[in-house]
Amino acid sequence: MEKDVCQVSCVNRALVERVISGLPSETLLQGAAEIFKMLADPNRLRLLHALAKEEMCVCDLSELVATSASAVSHQLRLLRTARLVKYRRAGKMVYYRLDDQHIGRLLQEGLRHAEEN
Repeated sequence: MEKDVCQVSCVNRALVERVISGLPSETLLQGAAEIFKMLADPNRLRLLHALAKEEMCVCDLSELVATSASAVSHQLRLLRTARLVKYRRAGKMVYYRLDDQHIGRLLQEGLRHAEEN
């Protein structure tokens, strides 16, 4: 018999209903799932952590993660689509930064949690 599963079925309907009424919408949950999917890749996390410290161009980010500029651009495009980063042009250069402060805090909390394990 498994130790981490109830041995009898006894649903507390009032508790379940209270929790259901407080859950975020399906759309919001799907959006959050997409963000976490983007955070599930170590190279994207490296890029995001770097951008949490400094605005950087694609060339610098490519050097940082030791991969081609086109591979970095692909990852940045994914992160931009997920609204995790944004960019600005300065002449022939393109600089990336985090989309907002929420992303930086999310990264910090993720690291804190990983350190505790």
